[in-house]
Amino acid sequence: MKHLQARSDIGQYGIFIGKNKPPCDKPLAVLTLIIALFGTLMVFSAGSAYSAFRYGDPYFFVKRQTVWLIIGIATMVLASNIRPAVYRFITPYLYGITLFLLVLVLAVGLVGNGAQRWISIGPITIQPSEIAKMTMVMMLAYYFSAKGESALDHTKRKNALIYGTLIPCIIMAIPIILVMLQKHLSCIIILGVIGLLVIIASGIDTRYISLLSAVGAAGVAFIAFFTDYTKDRITVWRDPESYKLTGGWQTLQGLMAIGSGGAFGLGYGKSVLKHCYVSEPANDMIFAILCEELGFVGAMLALALFSALVIRGYRIALHAEGSFERIVTFGIFTKIAVQTLLNVAVVTNTIPNTGISLPFFSYGGSSLIMLFFEIGMVLSFSRYSAITK
Repeated sequence: MKHLQARSDIGQYGIFIGKNKPPCDKPLAVLTLIIALFGTLMVFSAGSAYSAFRYGDPYFFVKRQTVWLIIGIATMVLASNIRPAVYRFITPYLYGITLFLLVLVLAVGLVGNGAQRWISIGPITIQPSEIAKMTMVMMLAYYFSAKGESALDHTKRKNALIYGTLIPCIIMAIPIILVMLQKHLSCIIILGVIGLLVIIASGIDTRYISLLSAVGAAGVAFIAFFTDYTKDRITVWRDPESYKLTGGWQTLQGLMAIGSGGAFGLGYGKSVLKHCYVSEPANDMIFAILCEELGFVGAMLALALFSALVIRGYRIALHAEGSFERIVTFGIFTKIAVQTLLNVAVVTNTIPNTGISLPFFSYGGSSLIMLFFEIGMVLSFSRYSAITK
């Protein structure tokens, strides 16, 4: 019924919000732009030496990142003017397309750094696992908004088990299994954490989901400790000094960059360890270069901006017009929070080293544009929320 209602609304009012549209949430838009510009400046500084060495152009990374930034901002503006009913209507189709891409990447995907996770379409490279983070959240929100009465009925055990636990877990598990075949452990963890938090936040009976969460955690632990790829990373994480010229190199150089920054840093653009010492200085390890150049103060400023962004997102979720909008908004900002925390944890060697990008900072087009699209979707929702804009 909700799907038919959404299609009816689109037919009656169109895809885009009309001229007399209510304002979107300006604090969220401003925070997003500040963080994205900050991230682009850090991509320029952190990636200049490596891009000069590899491509003969110190501006190679920042030029591409700036193009993606412009496309991302345009995407955010466009997405913020699409009616929420449109997002609700297209969710099942987006989820289905994502699953198709996750299967396709296993067959014809590009291989990079020993992993097959990208699809090339002409000059465009897509990472389906990045799309899966969003569409999984949207599909869970779509399901709970359509089946809320059955899924959230705590008085009937059958409903609580089947509609409130098993079906949402299946929605979450399908993309996770497909990503697992790509040996992308960091994405599996992110998808699992986001999915579980979204399911719990939807109001289901937590007795059954707790048991399945334990099973899922045991599965991840088994993969981590009993497969060669992840077992080696855990071994290096426990004693990086013993592997300083192999697996521990990136970790030790990153920690050295963080420590050498001190309170106020060496100054913007003055990093020493970005000169081909820190691996992936403009990508997964960009936070280490930020600490080296801007110090503890700069690192705290970046984390404070992320905190403000996530808190604002959660406030919009609390005041959202409907359950679909509320759950999607909660899921998007939970993803940003989880990914930021995990990236910082990897860089500081709090957890084993695995490829996790820092939202809005790490070099990359598909993830940046997806983030802007997600923020634009929330800005569309905010037009109809009760929050003060």
